[in-house]
Formats: sequence, structure tokens, C-alpha cells
Amino acid sequence: MSEISYELLLENLFDGVYFVDLNRNILVWNKGAERITGYTKAEVIGSCCGHNILRHIDDEGRELCGSGCPLSTTMHDGKLRESNIYLHHKQGYRVPVSVKASPVRDDSGEIIGGLEVFTDNSSAQQIIKELELLKQEAYLDGITGVGNRRYGDMTLKTKIFEHTTHGIPFGIIFLDIDHFKSVNDTYGHTTGDEVIAMVGKTVTSVFRRSDAVFRWGGEEFVAIFHNATDKTLAMLTERLRIFIECSFIIKDGQKLSVTASIGATLALPDDTPESIIHRADTLMYASKSAGRNCVTIG
Repeated sequence: MSEISYELLLENLFDGVYFVDLNRNILVWNKGAERITGYTKAEVIGSCCGHNILRHIDDEGRELCGSGCPLSTTMHDGKLRESNIYLHHKQGYRVPVSVKASPVRDDSGEIIGGLEVFTDNSSAQQIIKELELLKQEAYLDGITGVGNRRYGDMTLKTKIFEHTTHGIPFGIIFLDIDHFKSVNDTYGHTTGDEVIAMVGKTVTSVFRRSDAVFRWGGEEFVAIFHNATDKTLAMLTERLRIFIECSFIIKDGQKLSVTASIGATLALPDDTPESIIHRADTLMYASKSAGRNCVTIG
């Protein structure tokens, strides 16, 4: 197979592929990488992979590009690595990906760079398919792509019925973007919509396919966590808080990020859709009163 054929094969792989030299400068960036990250080849070729591009974080929200980068470590010790991490999409939200890092050697066996192949693990595509079956135009929020208030009301009623009749546990997470008015006042409503979309997609990336995420109104989001326990609810809400804080978009060369105040609660035996939403909303306002960018569980 000719060199051109190899290049065409690499370029058209569905997975994202990029190659960096020993200084971590990106020299190859295929169409799969463009699709998963939102960054075009022209935007990244020649750039260092850790400079406001992929910005990998782990499950705990820890930045990996400074220390702990799988590709950098692989270039150092020559060992293959696989890991599940989250990369930074151009629109600001985090994308869960499976990463495979490999060293690249010259004819003498010396390592000259590293190759990373990454696969989108996001449940977003599955969620969209499910929502399309429920008439996309009626149940999707146009800005974020998550479920809208109407779909949220319907799903919540179903969960309450399952809980009261079959004892199936679930939790509710209610979040509000902190100081969102100042984002609109400073950057305009178009950027405000971008921030709302970023947060919505970040929330979706944290949850599982069995869970449900909705835009409740304005800068508010509600998520229903299936089979929740006190422990899993606490872990999930804190992860969500960290991931929102770690997400950002670039405006006029500056990083624009937001935080969120979160309230979370488990369903009680006598709950109604109105009572559990009211309780989660009240807990969210407790987080506001506590200084914002925090979680209150009750």
C-alpha cells in the first residue's frame, strides 16, 4: 500500500487520531479528531496538545496535561496505555473518551513521538435517538440538545409512579448556573446561549444512559438519577460540580468559565413531582446562600 493510501486510511478513520512529537506539538490530526473535539486541523496543527485544546481530565476532574498525561508518559517509557478520560470540546463541554496511547519509533528504535487514538464514549447520541422517538421537535431543548421542561415533567411523573408502586429508587439533581446574568450583560445573549449549551452537554456527559437530563428553564437544569443511593448521589453531584467548573469556552482570547449551585435529594415514599422538585430547588438555593459553586444534599 502506498504512503498516500496510508494517509487516506488514517484520515478517514471514525476514531480520532493525532500524532505529537517529543515536544507534544501536534503534527497529525484526522477527521475523526475534528468530529469528536470540534477543532479543525488548521486550528491545532503545530500547537502543543495541552494548550487550551484537549485538556484531558480524569473522573475526579484532575487536569492530566500538566502531569499524568497518558501520551506523554507513553513517550517517556515506551509502554502502551489505555484509559477512560474526558477531553475538552471546542464548545466548552467535556467529552468522555476511551484513549489508547502508543509510542512511535524511528528505524533505529528511538522514540520520536506518540500516537493517540480516542473514541467518543458519550451517551449523547443514544439520548438523541431516544428523544427522536418521542418526537424531537416536542421534547428537545433547541439550545442544549437535552430534554426540555415538557419532557422532564413527563419523565418525572413516570419515575414517581415507578417509585411509589415498585419501590424503584431515584434521585433528583437541580442546578442553576451562578452569576449567569453577568455573562449575558458582559458578553451578550449569543454567548450566554453558548454557555448554557456548554453546561447542558457537560451535565449529559456525567450521567449514564439510564438517567435523564432536562433544561428546566433559563439557566436551570434538572437531572434524574436512576437507582440512586446516598453515596452515589453525593459522588455524582460533586463530580458534576467539578466538571462544570472545569469546562470553558474561549472568547476574545480569554477563557470563559462558569460554576453552578446544585441541590440534590432522593425520592421519598410520599413524594409527588411537585414536592421533590421543590425540595431539590430549595437545596439548590441553600447552595447559593452558602457561597455558590457547591452542593447541598438533603
